[in-house]
Amino acid sequence: MAMSGEKSAWVSQMRKGVVEVAILAMLAREQMYGSELVEALASRPGLAISAGTVYPLLSRLKKAGVIDSVWRESPVGPPRKYYMLTKQGQRELGEMADAWRGVASSIDSVLGGVGPDAGR
Repeated sequence: MAMSGEKSAWVSQMRKGVVEVAILAMLAREQMYGSELVEALASRPGLAISAGTVYPLLSRLKKAGVIDSVWRESPVGPPRKYYMLTKQGQRELGEMADAWRGVASSIDSVLGGVGPDAGR
């Protein structure tokens, strides 16, 4: 059985692995600025990560050509950098979504009735 620290490290690594597809999926629906993405992820407990993780990821995705950004004036405060998917990002998100569905389906079938709700 994994110790508490090992378990939280495993959960953290798993979260980092899926947060990229989550960000791309959110940006496919609407353009968002950085702290808005952080808040949207935080509203989903399984995806909550720090701004210190999100911003470097956004930078990496932009360098890869998957997202782009534009500065816009804000009605309250300084201008905000809004992020959006590029055409390449839309293609990659489609591929990631297909891969995720395949993995999730396989894991669900392997887990079967395993878990805290099993047998209830």
